[in-house]
Amino acid sequence: MEQINILNQSSAVLITLFISSAFVIIGIIYSKKYQGLQNYLVANRSVGTFSLTTSLVASALGAWILFGPASAATWGGIGAVIGYSLGTAFPLFVLIYLGQIFRNKYPKARSLIEVIRLRFGSKLFKLILFLSIFYMTIFLIAEVTAVSILINYISGTDLWITAFIVILSSLLYTLYGGLRASIFTDNIQFIFFILLLIISFSFLITFNTNNFNMEFIKLNKPNLISFDYLPNFTAGLTFFIAVAATNLFHQGNWQRVYAAKNNKVLRNSLILSFLIIIPVVFIMGFTGLIAVSEKSNLVPDLAFFSLLLKENAITLSIIVIFLAISLTVSSIDTLINAISSLIIIDGNKIIKYRGDYIKLSKQIIILISLISFYIASKGLSILYLFLLADLFCCAAVLSIFYSFYSKSLTEKTAYVSIITGLIGGILLFPSPDFSKSILVGFIIPVSYFPEFVTQSLLFLSFIAATLLPIMTWKVK
Repeated sequence: MEQINILNQSSAVLITLFISSAFVIIGIIYSKKYQGLQNYLVANRSVGTFSLTTSLVASALGAWILFGPASAATWGGIGAVIGYSLGTAFPLFVLIYLGQIFRNKYPKARSLIEVIRLRFGSKLFKLILFLSIFYMTIFLIAEVTAVSILINYISGTDLWITAFIVILSSLLYTLYGGLRASIFTDNIQFIFFILLLIISFSFLITFNTNNFNMEFIKLNKPNLISFDYLPNFTAGLTFFIAVAATNLFHQGNWQRVYAAKNNKVLRNSLILSFLIIIPVVFIMGFTGLIAVSEKSNLVPDLAFFSLLLKENAITLSIIVIFLAISLTVSSIDTLINAISSLIIIDGNKIIKYRGDYIKLSKQIIILISLISFYIASKGLSILYLFLLADLFCCAAVLSIFYSFYSKSLTEKTAYVSIITGLIGGILLFPSPDFSKSILVGFIIPVSYFPEFVTQSLLFLSFIAATLLPIMTWKVK
């Protein structure tokens, strides 16, 4: 694994401990006065515009933005950058409409899964509950992996050390304070990382004054911004579909929909969040275009840092660690509370447990965290982890949300449609090197397929997962 070792390991660990501990203390002290199940699940449905906006943004923009958009841009071009930024923000735009409908139609609900159970019944609800928890677990693993790889890159710190610190600190205050603690720390983390992002971008442009423009890309990697470069379209559409569909199943978003004080607060917060997220993700993706234009053989996941840390500045490295930990913890606490809330709300429909379901949810979260810690310590590809989780959600997105408009879409039809999409998507989903898939290369030799198929497996897998379910609908 590539390293630049600007800081020594002990300094990096101390900084990580300091930031993480600060959030633990803040989260626990604040949430002491906001106890009770309603505060834990939906913050007593009393969150205002500022807190909801900062929490939505902080939860959406995890450490993945330091890796994913830039990494995708190195091979997917400007299309991937646009698709990633719009895909990240688009679910919030959709929730402006859907969120108000769900709040009015299911005013006592606390999750999308709960609404699906009320609409369909137990069979489909269990499938979507599994998909949601699976996706959020992958998200958790990817977040911890991302920050661990970054601190390893800067200081050589073993991955497991960073993973242990950020998971443990997030668990401590989130399992105690629930959504209240998550939203309050999100407020601080939002202000913190917006300031740090501005500082980082100013250094980034200063270090790359002559290169930070479209002309430099056109001169060195013209295909990445060319209309004739197929991945500009396929990657852009893939990332838009993948990220948008997935975030519609993020329980953290739905908790915040129901936590809003009223529909006006919800609408204003979602609009503001939408407008903030697009430029942030776009700029992060744009750095990948610049980085690969400077150095073709760079590690894609480290594209942003290859530009920002090229001067090996200790001060800037410390700022980057502060930024990364803030981003990571803000998204991890959201994921922990989101998974915990699903178990509390609907766990009794699946698991027969005589004790307290809050206690059970914490036990399951700790188990998931241990799995995440183990996998994150292996340093797997962050982007690939996200794409795998995204595929599962794409298979369900059209059937689930269309069902709220079509009464003719039965539980059985919806269930079959989602399984159909999953099978189609998995058969085409590429291997980690993107050269083959289960269908293309394993079941049937690659030579039997046209070049477009072999070079567009990721795109085709998401198209299959998203659109195949429609073929099973019996719409009247």
